[in-house]
Amino acid sequence: MKYVDEYRDGKLAGQFADAIKRTVTKPWTVMEVCGGQTHAIVRFGLDELLPSSLNLIHGPGCPVCVTPLELIDQAVEIASLENVIFCSFGDMLRVPGSRRDLFSVKASGGDVRILYSPLDALAIASENPRKEVVFFAVGFETTAPAHAMAVKQAWERGIRNFSILVSHVLVPPAMEAILASPHNRVQGFLAAGHVCTVMGYTEYEPLARKYKVPIVVTGFEPSDILQGLFMCVKQLEEGRTEVENQYARSVKREGNRKARETVREVFQVIPRKWRGIGEIPKSGLGLREKYAVMDAAKRFNLTSYEAEESPDCISGLILQGLKKPDECPAFGKKCTPEHPLGATMVSSEGACAAYYRYRGSR
Repeated sequence: MKYVDEYRDGKLAGQFADAIKRTVTKPWTVMEVCGGQTHAIVRFGLDELLPSSLNLIHGPGCPVCVTPLELIDQAVEIASLENVIFCSFGDMLRVPGSRRDLFSVKASGGDVRILYSPLDALAIASENPRKEVVFFAVGFETTAPAHAMAVKQAWERGIRNFSILVSHVLVPPAMEAILASPHNRVQGFLAAGHVCTVMGYTEYEPLARKYKVPIVVTGFEPSDILQGLFMCVKQLEEGRTEVENQYARSVKREGNRKARETVREVFQVIPRKWRGIGEIPKSGLGLREKYAVMDAAKRFNLTSYEAEESPDCISGLILQGLKKPDECPAFGKKCTPEHPLGATMVSSEGACAAYYRYRGSR
């Protein structure tokens, strides 16, 4: 397929892998932030093409995986209500809450619908004025513009039976939390190309300067990732700490200005809890006061949830790059896609799901 196959060219990938081997002279640890990049690395065996001194670790780049347990429980309770049509992206349905998941609510008769766009949920609200329609607004900066547009249109069109359960998180604050941790071992980052397509990469520049780490905005295909790695290790070897853009075919430094304006109009920056990590200041989005009536957590009075993670799940350590999935004692045993202990095993971008799917229990 044009524009895909050309970035999966084996010969080109081999050339980048060879260039990396020639460049690396000492041990380096690089984190890919995005779960889509993690899946590509594991699926295509890109890490096995690299010198042993170059260690790739996986970051918190899966919005499904970092959605707090409390929010999953809120979603389950809302979806269980008789007068509610609960809409969500498909990969949220199997994410375990403290007792149930959305799939079990659907199986027991709840009106839970899988959609690809919040605007589809808005259409359902318009067609069902006597029902409360809730969309589970999960994602990084990538999906925020579509959710903002749905809220804005609902407000302008007077559709008051529509609300969103917000679980938006922001990537740069999470990267800073990792870098500021006393346990940090990240020396360079591959930044998520789709996030930067919307937001640009100016927010990464202060991080690169403050923590003296190279950050390379990178795409998702094998040659993208290997080229991004080459650019990153070249900076490390040369002692440079800059933000570079490998994904220039999609990303501009300033991002998509119109999308950013829409997000700023509807959302404000707030502290946000990340599943398995804890609260990170200024790392989330919440609805502005003008649109607070469309906040499902407030509409259904579900703001004071507390929940405990499974003691057998180490997804928090995996999301911080401190452990890899196959280092978890429960991996492939107590924890499988059919019976997951944590979100990293069921999300389409989860690191544990990638290891299980492409490497089994190896």
